Amino acid sequence: MNKTLMGALLAGALACGLAGNAVAQATPAATEQQQQRELARGEPARWLKEDTSERAQIATKKKEIAAALNESLAECKRMAASERSNCVKEARQTYKTDLANVRELVAASNRMGGVHETTGKSE
Repeated sequence: MNKTLMGALLAGALACGLAGNAVAQATPAATEQQQQRELARGEPARWLKEDTSERAQIATKKKEIAAALNESLAECKRMAASERSNCVKEARQTYKTDLANVRELVAASNRMGGVHETTGKSE
């Protein structure tokens, strides 16, 4: 399969996945309103400042892991009581696993950077 077709298929799959996620948005209305006010002010300078040291990258990854836990727990609260306990356990286990592997996650993120050519002749 050539790279252009593969790219189109992946883009379509991604679009379908994002459309499904939009329906199941977990952000509370008050939080969404606050986010919109912050975005109206423009990007904070810290968003454009790259984490150059490993320590800074690890700190950022830990914040991302904690934010993911909070989003998961918020989603768990919306579930039926019978499913909630397992959801919370799974979310907390994922959090613990991610924290235990934070250095590997940072390394994987660093390997993902860059531009990847997806056009041209298929190999």
